[in-house]
Amino acid sequence: MLRLLWHRGWPPEPVRQRAAYSFRSLLTLAIETSCDDTSVAVLETADNATTSPAAKLHFHEKITADNTEYRGVHPMKTLESHNMHLAPLIAKALCALPCSSSKTPSLSVRSDNGWLERNKPDFISVTRGPGLLSCLSAGLNTAKGLAVAWQVPLVGVNHMQAHALTPRLVSALESDSRHGRREPGFPFLSLLVSGGHTMLVHSKTLTHHAIFASTTDVAIGDFIDKAARHILPEEVILSSGEVMYGRLLERFAFPNGSHEHGYVAPSTRAEEMSRKASGWGWALTAPLAEKRWGPESRPTEFSFSGLGSTIEGICQRRDKAMTLDERVDLAREALRVAFEHLASRLIMALKQLDEAYAPAPPKIGTLVVSGGVASNQFLREVYVNPQSITVKHPCANSERKTSLVPRYPRFCPYPFDVSTTFAMH
Repeated sequence: MLRLLWHRGWPPEPVRQRAAYSFRSLLTLAIETSCDDTSVAVLETADNATTSPAAKLHFHEKITADNTEYRGVHPMKTLESHNMHLAPLIAKALCALPCSSSKTPSLSVRSDNGWLERNKPDFISVTRGPGLLSCLSAGLNTAKGLAVAWQVPLVGVNHMQAHALTPRLVSALESDSRHGRREPGFPFLSLLVSGGHTMLVHSKTLTHHAIFASTTDVAIGDFIDKAARHILPEEVILSSGEVMYGRLLERFAFPNGSHEHGYVAPSTRAEEMSRKASGWGWALTAPLAEKRWGPESRPTEFSFSGLGSTIEGICQRRDKAMTLDERVDLAREALRVAFEHLASRLIMALKQLDEAYAPAPPKIGTLVVSGGVASNQFLREVYVNPQSITVKHPCANSERKTSLVPRYPRFCPYPFDVSTTFAMH
């Protein structure tokens, strides 16, 4: 009945506006343990009665498991790290909760300076997947215990959906709670690239997301890490102290930074699919270029296992004969081919959107690039290279302007310039 009255124009417009936009503030304690990072945060949304930011991050801290000796993420070692650090992080987060007021339920929190009265969270947020099962369980079990003890709801968060929506969270942290517009506006595309996932997602609303393309075998982050193990000299790996070798491979390929990229986008689809001679007796083939249904096939999917096997074979054949210069060339070529594969699937997805919703396709103005691989500066170069604007992968009759939104600097130690735009014809 109320819904029917609403659609028929009751209550009056001023009342309808207050009902639509008047919300009380919400406070959550958030836990993330999907992989090797143990992370805890305290986030509060503001009501729209003030000019304060729409959201406030009271606490955010993480501890990364030390997997150096395993040259990768070891599930049991990572689980030990979660069990060791999760409780202390939560204890610190509780002290960062807002001070209690007479209008809200409170908690008594023990600190180094005695007992403190803090606002009780309205609900507990926790990563429910995807991720390593044992690691997810550490966070989920702790979150369930807190929710039961405090008698508050538990909200399970999809890891990949959170990646896609992080720029909107950042926008809320900085925008006015009454008049601020959340960016990016819907609809937008998200390229989620990490060690466990490679996914192109169309976000239509806050809760409506459609997967355009996903990997059929391994994720791009996993491919880059394994390629680095084969390409990098042993002494480089041993001296790095890292277990995520993507950053190490990028520094090895481009030791002097972005001015060494020298990237020129392919002018045609055939040029993109062609094998480029290296001068060392090997060449890398673009993923999915030699499918059984022919080189012109355009499946909307990602694949990196074949490229990884080719690189492994090259390194095994060349072995001690491979010079440092050849390894650098192989590192650059591996990144180029992999990132062009990502870019080509984006163009195909945009073409599919144009065709599916013709003659009025959705106006997608933003591409969110998120996940660990998004910190790679060469990936940014491939996506915003000037030549790729005008000639790469023709897919539409009209110009499409798309703003590139990479991982936000506050949450990523390798920030991008978020003002870049690129167009595709």
